[in-house]
Amino acid sequence: MPQEPQLPSRDRILGALLGVHAGDSLGATFEFMAWEEIRDKYPQGLKDIVGGGHFGWLPGHATDDTDLTRAVLLAYRDLEKHKASGSTKPLPDIVRLAAHYMVDWYDGRWPNRLRGQRPRDVGGATATGISKFKQTTDPRTSGAGEGRAGNGSLMRCIPTALFQPDPEKAFAESIDISAVTHDDFHCTIACAAYNAMVRALVVGKPVDEAWQAGKDAVARAAAAAEAEPTAVRKVKMGRAAQKVDAALDAGKSLVQLPDLAEKGPRGAVNGTKVFPFRASGHVLESLSLAVAALFDPRPLEHVLVDVVRFGKDTDTNGAIAGGLLGARDGVEAIPARWREKLQFGEEFTEVVDYLLSVQYQQQP
Repeated sequence: MPQEPQLPSRDRILGALLGVHAGDSLGATFEFMAWEEIRDKYPQGLKDIVGGGHFGWLPGHATDDTDLTRAVLLAYRDLEKHKASGSTKPLPDIVRLAAHYMVDWYDGRWPNRLRGQRPRDVGGATATGISKFKQTTDPRTSGAGEGRAGNGSLMRCIPTALFQPDPEKAFAESIDISAVTHDDFHCTIACAAYNAMVRALVVGKPVDEAWQAGKDAVARAAAAAEAEPTAVRKVKMGRAAQKVDAALDAGKSLVQLPDLAEKGPRGAVNGTKVFPFRASGHVLESLSLAVAALFDPRPLEHVLVDVVRFGKDTDTNGAIAGGLLGARDGVEAIPARWREKLQFGEEFTEVVDYLLSVQYQQQP
């Protein structure tokens, strides 16, 4: 008899979302700080969410990482509400819904924030993409362009993994929602690979199988390069797929997170090879660091503390790694003292429960 498909676990889905939020909030204190500076001030790392940092965050408040994850999450919520309403109107485009929420965030029309108050921290490619979308209203042509290979779409892509049940659509939406702001092939393929890993983790697959799911997504992207309209784009997409694949390999085999945290990017084995920019915002470095965290068997708390000890883009690196770890270990693995501080912890829980309730109702 064929096996019944595995259904995702609420515990792991909520863990993935709150893992992003917790990693973001934990890392916000150290944003832009070098490993050496963190080592001197906090030799054992920071064990609690205390806020502060370059932008003076309140403890547990969302930076752009969690805010933009929220933008994508609310788009999926709105899509399901439209389905449940019985409306005869065509289904909204999920990519456009997400893009409009990004605009609202950027322009100061953000739920639970004072109207007109713009975000404190906006990445360059994110600002470019959102501004272009406001002009063109086409989310599939609004990206910041080739060479803008920051981690600003990887940090917010996880709702697609959690709430698009169709694997074919999840692959496409991972790419298209990334491309609203980050359409460089390194970014779009990294999002597809990351979400494939998350999808495997939330149904209880072991870490090795989840990593292989990420590799399979990269292989699929490499094969899709043949459909690109020009020879130049075929070559560029193929090369980007090779580099994303190498980043997955590096996170698994070339670095160890405790070594990175203790010795820093220059002293750790393969540190300068895998992290030439010291994990300061390049999408491939953030992906490798998150994979290294995923393969670290220690409890989530200890792993995330070490991720942000590595320095530089600590909030985003913490968010990306936190999503994988929360999907791996579940929500209860996130310390209660962290969870109780998260600005959108209650809202994320309510949205998860709503989306799961309507999606389970749709199961045949």
